[in-house]
Amino acid sequence: MMSRLFLLALLALVGLASGFAPLNTAKSVVAPATLPSSTSLAVSVKIDVGEGESIEQALRRFKREVNKSGHLMELRHRRHFENSQEKKKRKIKEARMRIRFERMNRRRMNKQRA
Repeated sequence: MMSRLFLLALLALVGLASGFAPLNTAKSVVAPATLPSSTSLAVSVKIDVGEGESIEQALRRFKREVNKSGHLMELRHRRHFENSQEKKKRKIKEARMRIRFERMNRRRMNKQRA
């Protein structure tokens, strides 16, 4: 399902790109919502394609926004049923990883300052 959603969003962007002609106003690219199912999410990732911006750059920004929105991770978690115990364990594990990365980033920033 995750790959279908990503491919659908990618095809929508490429479909818009085939008729791309830069105008004075910025165009908006929106990921289309899929058919409702048990794993569907209301995807509303939006980027503005600037005048003269290449499709590769817009696609790169779009992918970054999709990753930041967390929709793909949510779909990955909904792929299989997850009971409350498993969900709690996963949340604790994610929090531990988040704290670890924040600590690594702080150390890295302190080294750059020194």
